[in-house]
Amino acid sequence: MNTRNSLLSVAAVLAFGMTFFACKEDNPTTTTPTPTTTRLTATLNGASEKPTATTSTATGTFAGVIDESTRTLSYTVTYTGPFTSSLTAGHLHRVTNSTALTGGVEIPFTSLTSPIIGTFQLLNQARVDSMKNGFYYANLHTTIYPAGEIRGDIKKQ
Repeated sequence: MNTRNSLLSVAAVLAFGMTFFACKEDNPTTTTPTPTTTRLTATLNGASEKPTATTSTATGTFAGVIDESTRTLSYTVTYTGPFTSSLTAGHLHRVTNSTALTGGVEIPFTSLTSPIIGTFQLLNQARVDSMKNGFYYANLHTTIYPAGEIRGDIKKQ
């Protein structure tokens, strides 16, 4: 009986071990990382213009997505008027003057017709980080307000 119990114990251990090996995949699959994206938003209006607000009744929105694996920004800017005068330019600025909260043009819009749809390669991680941390703004310029008639500070959604 002792030998019989030993054989049963060995058989049980083997059966238990085979259960784990039977569940193991012979060809493990590799997982492809999904791109990390960050959604951005802004509301454009005259009151947000810096360093001096405007009295414009025009408004707009900015909606963007950064694909961090490619460092590509895809965006849509929409607006409604009336503007005080003709649109002359539109772009994304990066804040470089911490007092006035203004900065130079970094991403010019290729069209001024609403909706303005575009993509832009941000090139380096510093630009991606600056955009994610609120150091960019969308701005639409007109003849009467050459420094910008409506503006929206871009933030993570």
